[in-house]
Amino acid sequence: MPKEPGRHNARGGQLRASKWNRVRGLNRGDLAILLCGIIGFVSLTFGGPLLSHPDAGNHGGAGVRAAEVAAPSVAPPSSVPSPLSSGQPSTAAPTAGTSPVTAAPAPALPEASAPLRILYPAAAIDTAVHPLEPDAAAAASRTVVPPSTMEGYWLTPFGVPGNGSGNTTYIIGHSWEDRDAPFNHLSSRANEGDEFDVVTAAGTIRYRVDTVTTYVKAGLKDSPIWEMVPNRVVLISCYTEDPWGKNVVVSASPVVA
Repeated sequence: MPKEPGRHNARGGQLRASKWNRVRGLNRGDLAILLCGIIGFVSLTFGGPLLSHPDAGNHGGAGVRAAEVAAPSVAPPSSVPSPLSSGQPSTAAPTAGTSPVTAAPAPALPEASAPLRILYPAAAIDTAVHPLEPDAAAAASRTVVPPSTMEGYWLTPFGVPGNGSGNTTYIIGHSWEDRDAPFNHLSSRANEGDEFDVVTAAGTIRYRVDTVTTYVKAGLKDSPIWEMVPNRVVLISCYTEDPWGKNVVVSASPVVA
């Protein structure tokens, strides 16, 4: 009996050893297949994203670019123009204890007063100016005839040159056919942009010519030269190429320094 258990144990041990060997053999045989299956599974499951990793990088790059576009752009200090260096006035409020910088006012004109002389170098005019008060009919019809001299005449019912002027100042003079009179040269030498001086009882005013125009004498009374324009000066004479049929009219405004 004692030997019988031993034989049983031996057979049991052989059985267990045989089972273990079969298990160990099965594991070794299937290990490669199992690993291949695992690798294949991983490749099928995760292979797409891994192979498309460069695309994922591109998406990330696009995200960075979008963020850069959305972010506000701030210019470096050197690219921001200075109001002072660009000629534009500064809008910053003055600090306490300082006074704001203001532009120098334009020089004021002399007070409005009677014109005494015209100095117009480009038209060779240097002549005295005398007051002339036409009668009511002549003033209303604007067909004023100055005295038969070579000097100028200021129409007193209209404007006075200078500060406080409320209307145009009109100075008229004859052109002469047989003499070199000052007003002759308005027809041939006066041009837009010319400058001349009107000497008044209160000072001298510089004027710049705006227009030089000829009018038929019959239509002069209805022309725009009679519009009320403060501080404008209008010089009128006969047009030398047609002294009986036309007038030459020079309109000028004060020069602002």
